[in-house]
Amino acid sequence: MRLGKLEDVERSESEHLDLRVFVGRRSASIGSSDLSDSALKELAERAVAMASAAPEDQFAGLAPEELLLRGGFPDLDLNEAAEPSPQELLALAQAAEDAARGVAGVTNSEGGSAGAGQRVFALVTSHGFAGAYGGTSRSLSASVLAGEGANMQRDYAWRTAHHGADLPPPEEIGLLAGQRAVARMNPGRVKSGAMPVVFDPRVGGSLIAHLAGGMSGNAIARRASFLLDHAEGQLFAPGITIVDDPLRPRGLSSRPFDGEGLPTARRNLVENGRLTGWLMDSAAARQLGGQPTGHAVRGAGGSPGVSASNLHLEPGELSPAQLMADIADGVYVTELIGHGLNPVTGDYSRGASGFRIVNGELAGPVAEFTIAGNLIPMFAALRCANDLEWHRSVNVPTIRIDGMMIAGD
Repeated sequence: MRLGKLEDVERSESEHLDLRVFVGRRSASIGSSDLSDSALKELAERAVAMASAAPEDQFAGLAPEELLLRGGFPDLDLNEAAEPSPQELLALAQAAEDAARGVAGVTNSEGGSAGAGQRVFALVTSHGFAGAYGGTSRSLSASVLAGEGANMQRDYAWRTAHHGADLPPPEEIGLLAGQRAVARMNPGRVKSGAMPVVFDPRVGGSLIAHLAGGMSGNAIARRASFLLDHAEGQLFAPGITIVDDPLRPRGLSSRPFDGEGLPTARRNLVENGRLTGWLMDSAAARQLGGQPTGHAVRGAGGSPGVSASNLHLEPGELSPAQLMADIADGVYVTELIGHGLNPVTGDYSRGASGFRIVNGELAGPVAEFTIAGNLIPMFAALRCANDLEWHRSVNVPTIRIDGMMIAGD
């Protein structure tokens, strides 16, 4: 819905099969959305021919058979039985946009939307694994603009869940989008220099995602990770714990088995500030002389990659206000722009916008500045508040990092 009128309705359905073939230590992958018998026969023939011509990889192969998940899979409550009708989705989208447009200062709208989906993932291997799991998705969003002309500011609110009951009311989504946009009007500039940076929970999760990416065994094996020299090292302050929990009921990234048929399990990636080891699929485990950790993921064809599931940073003891109370001059970041991370060195530089912090209080919007540092000292300086949120794939409380470099005026 945009400006009170229906702008777009979409529905799509698709299915896709990916086939990975091993010929000794040679492998190839091929995919098709044509699942007819003749197409699948041709798919298999081409995959074998490609694998026969591929270079050898001494680490390629199926997951260890003795480690495969056997028996029943845990019920993670990822499916909602009733599918909302298009009319119900329309009403939700309209309510979200109406609430956003009703906020004083909102002058235009990019729309309110509501969506519903369902997916199923199945994996079968030639050494004895067969399993499937799926989940529904329900989403609500609103995006609006405040102000006029060159002073226009945009912001949004968005939520997704497996069950509609886990979403906030559409009016709450719209109100938050409108309030966020209005709060950004007439932004100032921030002076350059070193200062504390506080990350709002909706952007702070990206820091933990960078950590998980650096813990990939594939990156470690290629010597292409900023964490290479920090195995099981004291990376964060004592007391910091970061958890990967693929078995959390209704978690956005929950899964009973990984992309190779291995069981998944809750694990502390960081415990009392220390790394607990790498995230490995079978190929990385062979290369690094370890055991696969159940973190293999499948993309659109090709060999498995490595990824965590539902990540969260355990909360601290201070409220966000207490966490910021002693900051004489700093910035509170609500939006990050660009992808300014060197995954090999950990050098970090992102465009940002948000609010100034003056004497422990938010003191007006600021925009067009850059925050920079290196993830290793950033992690060492990281402190967190007690306002952990639970509705994302990476859930974090408000995060504070002192001593980051700000490039502004």
